[in-house]
Amino acid sequence: MTGSDATPSFRLAYVPGVMPDKWVRIWNERQPDVPLTLTQVPAVAAAERLLDGDADAGLVRTPVDREVFSAIPLYTEQTVVVVPKDHLVTAVDEVAPEDLDDDIVLHPLDDVLDWEGLPGRPALERPATTADAIELVAAGIGVLAVPLSLARLHHRKDLTHRPLKDAPESSVALAWPEAAKTDLIEDFIGIVRGRTVNSTRGRQQPPARGESADADRGGARRKPAAGKSAAGKSAAGKSAGAKRTGKSGRGAPKNDRRGKPRRRS
Repeated sequence: MTGSDATPSFRLAYVPGVMPDKWVRIWNERQPDVPLTLTQVPAVAAAERLLDGDADAGLVRTPVDREVFSAIPLYTEQTVVVVPKDHLVTAVDEVAPEDLDDDIVLHPLDDVLDWEGLPGRPALERPATTADAIELVAAGIGVLAVPLSLARLHHRKDLTHRPLKDAPESSVALAWPEAAKTDLIEDFIGIVRGRTVNSTRGRQQPPARGESADADRGGARRKPAAGKSAAGKSAAGKSAGAKRTGKSGRGAPKNDRRGKPRRRS
């Protein structure tokens, strides 16, 4: 956030593959006077950017150093294998690691998956970036395992992907330096957690443009006054029902002598 004498703003860093569009839209609706600035940063550089104060918070990939950062897990992505469209594994809906035994599985230096043992055969050299690895897959050099969002980010018409079983997964979290939490960060936490504007766990927000507090109160449903309970309404309904019965004569005998025994002469 900028200095106290300047217009406040909220700076959000995000790693490739993460799409913050929905949260940004909600922010702009709720905070029209506080601009949100987005900056895409490499996954390996996200922590450094936050510590340097280049961003107030970040949408990062886990794990994060919990001694330095506070973090809220958001979601976990499915891992897929990116292959040429004519690859044999495209004949199945899901790929097992052993299906890649004959393939070179590329392992870029910016890989975000925590592998204990990479499937397939290793390449002679590790590509510098995921984007470089995608180019090698398109050239028929090998295949690549990545989170689904990165497969979509680097989509090409000549490539496709399939879910990869028993592979490590990547999770995304909202993180910020533990010692630098602000009210604006709390507001953004409320957005990513799906809180409403008036949630008691979030800060009270001013009415949206074109609305007023009086209009909001006017639209609220009033509680019934004391003494006018549901039981009272029920009693009133019974009374009205009794009057209707007397008017129509229903439920009462038409002749009081009906049913009385006659005297014998």
